[in-house]
Amino acid sequence: MSQDHLIVFVCEHGAAKSVLAATYFNHIARERSLGIQAIARGTTPDPELSAITVAGLMADGLSPSALVPQKLTLEEVESAGQVISFCELPDPFRKKGRIEQWDDIPPVSENYERARDIIVEHLLRLINNL
Repeated sequence: MSQDHLIVFVCEHGAAKSVLAATYFNHIARERSLGIQAIARGTTPDPELSAITVAGLMADGLSPSALVPQKLTLEEVESAGQVISFCELPDPFRKKGRIEQWDDIPPVSENYERARDIIVEHLLRLINNL
């Protein structure tokens, strides 16, 4: 996939915020026929997705974009059109691509709906600027 057609969402555990963002991004991108795909990654991935995130997405009528949290790679950062991070990225990743940090998202475990709504607001702005 060419770099302009890949968005990488990154959170520390790759199990909640990045999965929520990638799932909603892909849903909106399909609806608008954008031809852009998002993936979810973690800097230190958990062994499984957040149960709260999976339940919330399923209640919203969506299936998670990932089945198991995946570790972020330098190749993904370098080849992505955009990297959106919900956490501080480790040093090796910092200057390797177009990176934007969204640090105003509350923990999904505390309030799924609020986290989802803020992420979707960010996604709509991002998509409108693509």
